[in-house]
Amino acid sequence: MPKRGKKYLKSKGNIDPQKRHGFSEAIESAIKSSYAKFDETIDVAVRLSVDPRHADQMVRGTVVLPNGLGKQVKVLVFAKGEKEAEAKEAGADFVGNDDLIEKIRGGWFGFDKAVATPDMMGSVGKIGKILGPRGLMPNAKTGTVTFDVDKAVQELKAGKIDFRVEKAGIVHAPLGKVSFGVDKIVQNMTAFLETIMKLRPASSKGTYLKGIAVSTTMGPGVKVDTTLVKDMVK
Repeated sequence: MPKRGKKYLKSKGNIDPQKRHGFSEAIESAIKSSYAKFDETIDVAVRLSVDPRHADQMVRGTVVLPNGLGKQVKVLVFAKGEKEAEAKEAGADFVGNDDLIEKIRGGWFGFDKAVATPDMMGSVGKIGKILGPRGLMPNAKTGTVTFDVDKAVQELKAGKIDFRVEKAGIVHAPLGKVSFGVDKIVQNMTAFLETIMKLRPASSKGTYLKGIAVSTTMGPGVKVDTTLVKDMVK
């Protein structure tokens, strides 16, 4: 394990590792544990009773966080013709086709999310090995391969995130910035967990939510009482 600094250890010492907190209490504890000089991101980790090695237990989806992520998301759109104009009007930061593909081949990655119209995927697929490992490859399952580029761009700008369960059965997602305060983070967390619950595979047996923890970028994890989730989400 990496050696932890004094500030981290001090913050961790203020958190009871055995206690499961309510949503607001957990977020408040995470915020209080924040010690970095920058506005840290609050993340959530959810352990599910699924085995993603089986296709019927894969949990993957998207959600638009009601309060966004607290950062300016730079969106690139691969499109041509009238869809280029639509993307620009929607607020996309970069719009193009072969010119952008060549620019990315040259090592440029000045964007956070990418959208592509279906007719562009033949060309975009050629740089799939470059975009894929960085989580930037457009995907129909996350709504980023679509002719409705206006909607796709606006949702990404508004704070749409995509997520998928990892091999260990854990889903990670950002919930916003420490500066948001407790209420806004709780609203984002509730929206995320509502989506997670709706995506429960039919083959998942027993307790679906095995554990939830929230933490800031630099801070320790704070455990959440999973039994309270049904009361918080619809």
